[in-house]
Amino acid sequence: MMANLNQISPDQLMRFVGLPDAPVIFDVRSPEDIAADPRLIPGSSLRSHTDFVIPPEGLSGRKLVIACQKGRKLSEGVAALLRAQGISAEVLAGGTNAWAKAGLPMLPLAALPKSDLWVTRQRPKIDRIACPWLIRRFINSKARFLFVTASEVTAVAERFDATPFDIEGVHFSHRGNACSFDTLLTEFALTTEALARLARVIRAADTDRHDLSPQAAGLLAISVGLSRQYRDDLQQLEAAMPLYDALYRWARDGFDEGHDWPAGAPK
Repeated sequence: MMANLNQISPDQLMRFVGLPDAPVIFDVRSPEDIAADPRLIPGSSLRSHTDFVIPPEGLSGRKLVIACQKGRKLSEGVAALLRAQGISAEVLAGGTNAWAKAGLPMLPLAALPKSDLWVTRQRPKIDRIACPWLIRRFINSKARFLFVTASEVTAVAERFDATPFDIEGVHFSHRGNACSFDTLLTEFALTTEALARLARVIRAADTDRHDLSPQAAGLLAISVGLSRQYRDDLQQLEAAMPLYDALYRWARDGFDEGHDWPAGAPK
């Protein structure tokens, strides 16, 4: 679909989803439209169109994309209101209908936790860093993570209304040969070639199956190094986010690129 002025096409928007500088995406569909298709564009959040008569705080300087069911009155009106306040806002051309028709991934609303809090075991290395990266980039940009003693994860989850992950006996954890990252991809219907390729590297590194992916040994080495470099798990997470951003771009755009120097030297 060709986007008009102040519009962005589904394919164009998908190129931004998952990146650290992705636009803020607001889904302003009516309750009836949401009931007809209870799924969200990855990284988006639900808001009523009436919330933008006085724009929410914290949007200045951010690029916004507004989506409704068909990309018409609700998203056009909200985007115009925002631009009138000096905030950059585009409409998703064709709305969520066009996004779904293009076969792009959508998150099932029923799978989304009601709380922004997630909790797992302390001293993360691979899966417990990769999962927060995926959650923040594709599921909930406002997600917060608690790293606690392994024996206290389920109790903390219950007391603080947090979603536990990557620990035995919880929903978002290893399943057979799949790691917790794989489980998140399955439960949130994040089926893209790039994420599947990235998942293979993470699975190979996390389960010590380096035969599955030649990149796994490098990811393990860097992950172990980060865990030794940082005593604070949250500092380690923030330091590792750019690592997974880079791995995602490799998985999406650069997986078939090699490098040799000097060029043509015997291997």
